[in-house]
Amino acid sequence: MSRHFGIADLPEIIPVFPLTDALLLPRGRLPLNLFEPRYLTMFDDALKTDHRMIGMIQPADQTDPPSLRSVGCAGRISSFSETEDGRYLIVLAGVTRFAPGEEMQGFTPYRRVQADWAPFHDDLRPIRPDEDFDRPAFLSVLEKYFETSGLSTDWESLQEADEETLVNSLAMLCPYSAAEKQALLEAETLADRRASLTALMEFAIASHGEDGSLQ
Repeated sequence: MSRHFGIADLPEIIPVFPLTDALLLPRGRLPLNLFEPRYLTMFDDALKTDHRMIGMIQPADQTDPPSLRSVGCAGRISSFSETEDGRYLIVLAGVTRFAPGEEMQGFTPYRRVQADWAPFHDDLRPIRPDEDFDRPAFLSVLEKYFETSGLSTDWESLQEADEETLVNSLAMLCPYSAAEKQALLEAETLADRRASLTALMEFAIASHGEDGSLQ
């Protein structure tokens, strides 16, 4: 069951799952396969809370434990199943971005941080429309990008999707680098994210020759 969150519903401290190349956006959905004991414990503990939230965030380096990027996105456990070998297959529904603050020490095998929600209150409000969005032009660039990248998709679903679902789903699913995904996460508005996504696709297209080979 989906749940609407207000500012007062957001917890002060959340568990975080540092994962390179994983991108969760507000109102997006991210499937995860949990198998490490610490993250199985994290899931069990999150499921016992009222908010059922886990913070997805990318590592900033390769230290152990890694430093965290300056912005992540919290998601609510919306569905899950357990496999015969003890893994959890879960889906996180994106709620809002956060800035990680002080890290809590001890008590749990997974990491927990104080979450600063203040810069991202707009994530909880209805999305501001992108008045400059040109759907035919965007889909034209997308088609060329998929063709040169050897990707396939359900074009009918894309054409019917609302703007936010279209832009955010592509941002989450396309095979961009960790830095590029972080830039998409940190885009202030949907229009900014759409512009960044378009630029990434156009760059990928320009990097290929007419025969589809890399230049």
